[in-house]
This record gives sequence, C-alpha cells and structure tokens, in this order.
Amino acid sequence: MDGLPIGDYALLSDCRSAGLVSRAGSVDWLCFPRFDAPAVFARILDPAGGHFAIRPAGEFEASRRYVDQTMVLETTYRTAAGTAVLTDAMAVGRNERGHDLGAESPGVLLRALACTDGEMDVEVSYAPRPEYGLIHPVLEEVPGGLAARGGAGRLLLSAPDGFVVDGAAAHARLHLTAGQTMVFALQHAPLWDPPLAAWAADEIAVRLADTAEGWRSWSAIHQTYEGPWRDLVHHSGRVLQALTFAPTGAIVAAPTTSLPETVGGERNWDYRYTWVRDASLTMEALWVAACPDEAGKFFGFLADAAASQLQRGVDLQIMFGIGGERDLSERELPHLAGWRDSHPVRVGNGAWTQRQLDVYGELLGAAQRLVEQLGELDPVTRRFLAAAADTAAARWKEKDQGIWEIRGEPRDFLYSKLMCWVALDRAIALAPQLGAGTRVTGWTSTRDEIRAAILAHGWSERAGAFTQAFGGEDLDASNLMLVITGFLPGDDPRMKATIDATAERLTDERGLVYRYLAQDGLAGEEGTFLLCTFWLAQAQALAGEVDQAVATFERAVSAINDVGLLAEEIGADGEMIGNFPQAFSHIGLVNAAWAIAQARQRAVAAVPAGLGLKG
Repeated sequence: MDGLPIGDYALLSDCRSAGLVSRAGSVDWLCFPRFDAPAVFARILDPAGGHFAIRPAGEFEASRRYVDQTMVLETTYRTAAGTAVLTDAMAVGRNERGHDLGAESPGVLLRALACTDGEMDVEVSYAPRPEYGLIHPVLEEVPGGLAARGGAGRLLLSAPDGFVVDGAAAHARLHLTAGQTMVFALQHAPLWDPPLAAWAADEIAVRLADTAEGWRSWSAIHQTYEGPWRDLVHHSGRVLQALTFAPTGAIVAAPTTSLPETVGGERNWDYRYTWVRDASLTMEALWVAACPDEAGKFFGFLADAAASQLQRGVDLQIMFGIGGERDLSERELPHLAGWRDSHPVRVGNGAWTQRQLDVYGELLGAAQRLVEQLGELDPVTRRFLAAAADTAAARWKEKDQGIWEIRGEPRDFLYSKLMCWVALDRAIALAPQLGAGTRVTGWTSTRDEIRAAILAHGWSERAGAFTQAFGGEDLDASNLMLVITGFLPGDDPRMKATIDATAERLTDERGLVYRYLAQDGLAGEEGTFLLCTFWLAQAQALAGEVDQAVATFERAVSAINDVGLLAEEIGADGEMIGNFPQAFSHIGLVNAAWAIAQARQRAVAAVPAGLGLKG
C-alpha cells in the first residue's frame, strides 16, 4: 500500500472536509471536521498513517463511478464467486437541498457494501490514527460498533459485529450473500462533547440516500452548461463545490497536503487553504459550470477576511484559512515519511507571508465579474475595493514573488504588473458602484502607464515572446493571461507569438505545458502543470485557433482519472502528481471548455451565409 498512484484515489466531501478512498476501498486520507484539520487517516503520506479499508478477500476486479449528478462514490467489486457494490459518501445535513448543501454537515463518513450476486468474503481493516498519525487510540467495543479514544477527539465507528481488536487497530472477515448489505458510519466529536451514539443500519441507509439526493438537487439548479465536454464541465463544477467550505464559501486549492510536485523532492506544500488569486478564475468557472450565488459567497468571504489590512497600510495577504484565519505558519511533520518518500511533509503554508502584487487584480476582477449579483455594496466593501485599486496603483512598480510563489529574490514579474493593470481596469468599470468617480482620472493614468511598461519591458525580441520578468528571456505560462484578461486581443501579433512560443518551447513531448523552466530557488524539477495547459487551450481559442485549442484541451483531459479527477501536475512518467484533486485544474478545464465553445460560435457567425463550416 506504500505510495499508490495519486490517480488511484477518489474524493469524498461534505462541503466541510474531505476524504480520499482508493480503488481497493481504503480511505487513506480523512480530516475531521474541516479540510485543514489534522488527519484521522493519513496512509497516503505514510504506510502507518492510518486507514479504513473494505475489500473482498482474495483476488478481485474493481470499477467505480460517481452516482449520477452526485459526489457519492460507487465501487463495484467482482470476484470468482460474486459481485458487491461499495457506496461511499460523507453525509451532508439531513434534507439539505440546493444552495444549502453542506450547511449543517454532521461530519460523518458513510459506507455500505451490498452483495448483488453470488457470495463474497470481505475483509475490513480499521486503523484510525488521529493528528496525522501521532495518536494510536484506544479501541473498545461498544454497543453498535467501536469507540476510539485518544487525543482531543472521539471517534465512533458504527459497524456490524465480528471485529477483533488488536491494539490500536481492528479487523473483521465477514461473509455476504446476494441481497445482504453491511453498513458503517464513522463519527467524530471533540473530547469534551457527550459520548457519541452508534447509528442503526437503517439510519445509515437513509442518510446515504439523503446525501445523494442533496447532491442531485444542487446539480439540478446549478448546472445548465450545454457546450462541448458537458459531462466533464458539470463534474468539475461538482468538484469545485466539493472543495468549498460551506460555512464561509471559501474554496480550498486542494484537500490534501504534501503530495509532491517532484517525486522524492521537497516541493511539498499544504494546499488546504484559499488563495485570493483563485477568486477571479473561480468566478468565471462557477458562472459556467455552477452558479454565481456560490461565487458571491466566496467573494464575500474574501472581502471580510481581508477588509482591515489595507486600512493599516500593509500588503493584502495572498491566502487565508478557510474560516478567514491569517496566520498559516508552516511546520514539518517529521514522523511521516511522505508519499513515496517525498519529504518533508508540511502543514501550514509559509507563502502566506509573501508579497504578491497580483492579488489586487484578482480581487477586483472577481468583484467586477459579480457586480450584478453583489447589488449595492456596503460602505466597508466599497472602501476596501477602492483601497485595493489605490494600492495597486501605488505599488505596481515594486518587486514581488510572483504568481508561482517563487522562494527567491523578488523580481519584476510580468504577471504581477499585468494584474495591477487588471485591478485598475476593473476598478474604473466599478467606479460608480464604489462611489469613486473622482479617482477614475488617476486610475486611468496609472493603468495606461502600466500598459506601456508591460509592452516596453515585458516583450523580448530575443525570446520572440513576452517573458516571465522584465528584462528577462525566460518564458512563463502565466503570460497567457495577457489575452485571457483582455490586456491584448488574441489576434495581436505579439500575443500570437507568445501563444506559439508557449506551445513550442514550454511543453513536454506530449504537448503539456510547464509553468516555467527557469531556476526558482528550489531543488529538483516539477511536472507539467495542468492549469497552464488549459490556459494554452483557452488562449488559442481566444486567438481563433480553435483546432489547436481543441487538441490542447484533449491532451490535458487525457490525464483525468477514472472518476473524473485531476491533480496539479503530470510527471514525466505520465502519472498525476501534486495535491489532489486540484481546484485550479478543474477551474482551468471549465474556463477552457467555455472559451472553445465561444470561439466556435464566433467562427460560425463569421462565415458568410450559405458557405457553412466543414465539420
């Protein structure tokens, strides 16, 4: 079980926390009661990190899928003697429907194994290891299941009889025949709460069905996209919802920590937080694949989390905890070996202290995108957004760490300058809502100054493209945002040259895109970046290169696993690497599909009547 492929896992979520379950029915990652809480199962990061496995005894074949329009997972086991279906979900609140999905999730993992044909011997292994494997709890049999005590929390596994407790683990070998079902429910509560009570089998079955219906109701009112790759776009919308912390609307970059960008390397980061940067891209993705109501909640979270910083004259923080927390101090967990010995394992993220000037553009881009949904802005939000524009205008000439959070000396990164331009461009459009009409002249002047600087210093004749930083020659996929943000039209010769240079010189032999190939101050190399590959497809579509865009898109989605999930990167061996599933990758998929759909419509509209298009 050491180091299963990352793509072997499927996601479970209750819109508060998440688990990862392998094709062989092992929950190897689970955090209660929040995405960023210490893991109860962490075998994905260490063989001894804890797990909860349900699988046939002996040889078997497994196939799996999400139940239609849900994040409820079904794994079908087939053995020589019979067939059984394992259904896994994290329970949402009772009778929660539509926009309320996840509002009152109880923090319970539900599992049911039903024998549908013949008979089957089943092995169940339960080894909880709270606090990232530090705690080996005391297990004891209680009426209806197994209780685990140790540390700051309690666990109760509602389960059938037949378990044998062996120290801090329990095992059972159970026999099922056609028509029989065994069910499990894993609950969590703080140590100071009253003891947990086991759930009866019929209650577990009811809650599983209710959770599936809750997801279907959410999909029914949110997912209306009818363009190309419809199923992938809709599923990505559900994944983004699954990565949303319902109480605040914050979206985690991924539900995991320290799944590496380089196997065996040190590029291992905790992604269970929300980045301001993700906001504008998320807004567009939710417009296409889900619903702007969720996007509005996310924006409200960002505005509340960051509202006081600019008033104090400090840089806007680039990322926050999902509850609005600011201190995300990074530390290492030396007792965990890391996925395939990729260590250190980290929790927290030191990038929260970095200066990244692009966040002003992403914040104002999100606000401008949602202006109709936001309605009349409250005075605090108006002042905050205007202050963000003022800060971008005042600091755009300064150096920073850039979009990729490079841990080296600050530089004049083109993307950071571009997003300061975006901040002012969007603030000018929002000026009536911000009550900032008197600032438009100043904002316009600075916006034009930034534009001139990018065109003068961001373009390299030697590279034949826009480059990563002023005065440099290294390519960077983030420069594709020059066309995506509307800074340049797709048919601008310099933009087309940059798109072509990215496709030709910043890709691997499969045509997947690297973020950059320049030195970044860290040891080791990383894989190709799926978001950047989708950016290339989106940029090609905006440049009218529809066939190339489709080909690039298809190369990116060829990496998707059997249940429609994408990690952050693709390694040289074709395996997914990086934290998983990655919100950015699914955001990129949605936005690229939409851009291609729009480009096709423009192409049809441009054809003179009667000529038609070959297809």
